[in-house]
Amino acid sequence: MEDNDQVKIRRERLDGLRSRGLSPYVNRYKPSHRIAHLLKEHAGRPAEDLEKLAPQVKIAGRLMSIRGHGKTIFGHVQDGSAKIQVYARVDETADFDDVKKLDMGDIVAGEGTLFYTKTGELTVRATRLFLLTKSLSPLPEKWHGLKDVETRYRQRYVDLISNDEVREVFVKRAKVISAIRRYLDSMEFLEVETPMMQPIPGGAAARPFVTHHNALDMQLYMRVAPELYLKRLIVGGYDRVYEINRNFRNEGISTMHNPEFTMLEFYMAYVDYNDLMTMSEKMLSSVAMEVCGTTSLNWMGHDIELGGEWRRCAFFEAIETIGGVPKDVVDDHDKAREWLKARGVTAEKAGKGAKVWEKLFEVAVEPHLVQPTFIYDFPLELSPLAKTKEGAPHLVERFELYIGCKELANAYTELNDPDDQLRRFKEQAGLRDAGDAEAQWMDLDYVTALEYGMPPTGGEGIGIDRLAMLLTGQDSIREVILFPLLKIQKPDQEN
Repeated sequence: MEDNDQVKIRRERLDGLRSRGLSPYVNRYKPSHRIAHLLKEHAGRPAEDLEKLAPQVKIAGRLMSIRGHGKTIFGHVQDGSAKIQVYARVDETADFDDVKKLDMGDIVAGEGTLFYTKTGELTVRATRLFLLTKSLSPLPEKWHGLKDVETRYRQRYVDLISNDEVREVFVKRAKVISAIRRYLDSMEFLEVETPMMQPIPGGAAARPFVTHHNALDMQLYMRVAPELYLKRLIVGGYDRVYEINRNFRNEGISTMHNPEFTMLEFYMAYVDYNDLMTMSEKMLSSVAMEVCGTTSLNWMGHDIELGGEWRRCAFFEAIETIGGVPKDVVDDHDKAREWLKARGVTAEKAGKGAKVWEKLFEVAVEPHLVQPTFIYDFPLELSPLAKTKEGAPHLVERFELYIGCKELANAYTELNDPDDQLRRFKEQAGLRDAGDAEAQWMDLDYVTALEYGMPPTGGEGIGIDRLAMLLTGQDSIREVILFPLLKIQKPDQEN
């Protein structure tokens, strides 16, 4: 039957209820149990014990299936926790004719006793099975669910109703965030909130979204990172702070990028980037074990092990030893551009100055970083907020963490010299004036904060969406964001 025919029938049933003075959208109903609790308490109980106990229950949820057999009806009701079978019989269930007019997708209530069917399935023997909310749009075909990717993202509510595995992905994502909070809270970190609208979009090399505050008549920017505000809190005396934050970057959309995304950023006084590498190993392997029950995962076709110590390799060493780029190419930007051009990277995409090294790394090294790997000691020019490496002032104490060939984390020993920070801000301002839209903005108040003194500090950002992808085995960031940004659909020409 075509969907529009089903809609017509459902609307006729809706009108029929209203003509009888019955509400197809009741105000309230209080079930006695969540379905998962019933299953946990009674599934597996011996049949004779269940028969003697005859527990009385009230459940509510969406009717996910319904089939009639003359004088009996079987169906499955699903709430936000689990699914259970319901059984109605003409001589046992009140208003049986109304039960026969229920549609798959309706929100219903079931009241009765628990028993086992002949097949051993825990079931509610309904004395009442009645409508709470009428569903006017038919659900996707039972055995195939909602498969069209574009529709799944645009109508996530239908996706969640139809696809149990999608629901589980977002349950796992929530567990990832809870596990991270527990880990950091156990280490006496303080969870904080910092502004999402900022007068200066600092803390990351990214294009911001621009907005306007009417009352103050001032231009504001959606946060690209909370970094500079969190470090102000370190100055203020909070030694350990973190924020699980929403960031906004006016950039492209891909399987690994969404303009609005979730990051964990944490800052800890009296540690450096070496300490953060060790902490990252422990925290992420702990989260994996808590959420997945294992540290052995498969992501995007790669078998990945999060247990044990992770590989560590310096930035330039990685380009030469992992990426196979000759040293004379690394040392000469013109040769590096030629090397990249031979591999399909245009001069424009190769960038200028230190950006060439960044592109060399992206092309030559990243595809080989399957197992967890810390890449550390980056060029100074690529890291305007990181502290220079002792004995090597052309490098900074920074690392990036790669797993499954994708960057998951970025961390520094934080720059706390106000004069050096001001100098680097000025260099970044020069790059902006020269046309680099992603260069850092000048933030004089942050320099003032550093003048009050920030202790030696390590800071790190971890992409929650990418971590969720890893721990749920998804190959697109849209699979772990409930409502990813999509281009507005144009109405049909006929409309």
